[in-house]
Amino acid sequence: MGQSLQKLWWLCIVWLSVAASFGQEPASEVETQEMASGSQTISILDSLKAVNDSIVGELRHQVQELKLQGIMMQEQLERTGMNAREDSLRQAERKARIDSLRNVTQGAPLVVEGDTLLVIYARKGGMLPEARVAAAQSKILETGKSLSMFIDSIYVFDSEVSTDVMAGENVILSVTDLDALWNNKERLQLAEEYRSIISSKVTSLHNTYGLQQKLQGMGWVALIILGLVILIVLVVRLFRRWKFRVTRKLLRSIKTVSIKDYTLLDAHRLGIVIIVVFNFVRFLLILLLILTSVPMLFSVFPETKTFTYTILGYVWKPLKDIFASIVAYMPNLFKIIVIIVCFHYLMRAIRYFRDEIASGRLKLNGFYADWALPTYTILRVLLYSFMFVMIWPLLPNSDSEIFQGVSVFIGVIVSLGSSSIVGNIMAGLVMTYMRPFHIGDYIRFGDTEGEVIEKSMLVTRIRTRKNEVVTIPNSNIMSAQTSNFTLSARRYGVLAHTSITIGYDEPWQKIERLLVEAALATDGIKKTPPPFVIIKSLDDFYVEYEINACTDRARTLPVVHSTLRQNILDHFHRAGVEIMSPHIEARRDNLPVQIPAVESEPFAQRRQK
Repeated sequence: MGQSLQKLWWLCIVWLSVAASFGQEPASEVETQEMASGSQTISILDSLKAVNDSIVGELRHQVQELKLQGIMMQEQLERTGMNAREDSLRQAERKARIDSLRNVTQGAPLVVEGDTLLVIYARKGGMLPEARVAAAQSKILETGKSLSMFIDSIYVFDSEVSTDVMAGENVILSVTDLDALWNNKERLQLAEEYRSIISSKVTSLHNTYGLQQKLQGMGWVALIILGLVILIVLVVRLFRRWKFRVTRKLLRSIKTVSIKDYTLLDAHRLGIVIIVVFNFVRFLLILLLILTSVPMLFSVFPETKTFTYTILGYVWKPLKDIFASIVAYMPNLFKIIVIIVCFHYLMRAIRYFRDEIASGRLKLNGFYADWALPTYTILRVLLYSFMFVMIWPLLPNSDSEIFQGVSVFIGVIVSLGSSSIVGNIMAGLVMTYMRPFHIGDYIRFGDTEGEVIEKSMLVTRIRTRKNEVVTIPNSNIMSAQTSNFTLSARRYGVLAHTSITIGYDEPWQKIERLLVEAALATDGIKKTPPPFVIIKSLDDFYVEYEINACTDRARTLPVVHSTLRQNILDHFHRAGVEIMSPHIEARRDNLPVQIPAVESEPFAQRRQK
């Protein structure tokens, strides 16, 4: 615009000079000359007029342009003023809004290793305050933990949009106008404050993580490892030197431990126990040294310092949790102890009555002495089950799903695998109160015959005549027939019997007499009731006789049978009766009729007389 005014000024000067020249009166010489050269003057005047018209037109055009530019400048100045006023209003409105939000907005603190450096409230473009803080934290840690660093490398770079806190060529934190508004400071001033804070923290980090600290840490690591090795070697040598000396002294002073006739710890076993204890203590000391040195190794370097607390936590936290659990469990533990003590004394009282009834000092109508022990066993199982039901809710973690699931699983396994066991136990209980036999009774079960030597809740054991011990489950005994010879012999007497076949040529009265005499001559056969003979069958070729004699010797019943058969042979041989069953053919050439002579009266009647 200044060049246009200068040009307009020169044009005005030229125009004034031309106008002045036309306003003066011409001299006479000039007029004469002009008149003389008329044509030349007219031509000059025409040219000057043309020049004047062009200059005037150009001046008019320039004046119009200047007026238009003035109008435009005025409008621009008015618009600039309005924008400035709008910017100031907008700035004031923004500041008022920030002041209203300052009490409710917490901001994002920039925390580096537990130290809060500053707080950022505003965004920068699309980055949230948290993202700006995270990026700045990463840059500060990266710069501070570098092995080599120059403090003067942290500076402030100012631009039209933001002011950056730089570390070399890297931007640590950018400060915007909004940040300045939030802190009621100028942008450059706020950036300088941030630079001072960040520079101080970076210096502190470098003093902790720098190369000098790394070298010192390596030296401490070497010393700790060397000390650990020396201590372990000393512990091993001391234990190796004193182990056998202490063992010999302890063996001389400690006596053997015995429980009744069983020697629990003799000299040899006691020596082994002492050596094992020594080895365990040695291992425990070495483990303690390692657990102490490892945290020390990790605490040397700041980067691994947190591992120290982690490793110590692996050891201390379980112990702490166990101790806290024990302390918290003490009330329930006292309840369990009280329940156990009460049931213990209750069982002692029941045991006392069991002994009294079993010994016969205490008699109850309808209750046998041999019922005392099984009844006591049943009551003990029931009481212990009830005690377990009372203690179960007091056990630790008894209400947890895992504990309940495991208990249900164990219950299913036991119920599926113990069906036969439960059947035998129930059969043993039924047999106890049915009292089919006792220990020492001579019984027969199926093809097994012998003396009962053991009767438990699950099985019954029988010793046969061949001294073979046969084990029979109680459920099998309950499902089959059992013969008790001892009980029959004690109450009624057992019939010892044997069969013999004699031909039709011998009179039955004679055979009956010989059999009875042989029975009465047998040791163990009772005279009362007297023996008797039964004719069991009349076969085609012979008559079958059976002698029956009462005896009370159930255990030696096979011996009684054997003696009875021996006496039968002796008596029949002396009487001239051949024990034989002849087969007779149908031809009867010279063969007498096989009919014996009839005696005057039966042998039974003669014996009664």
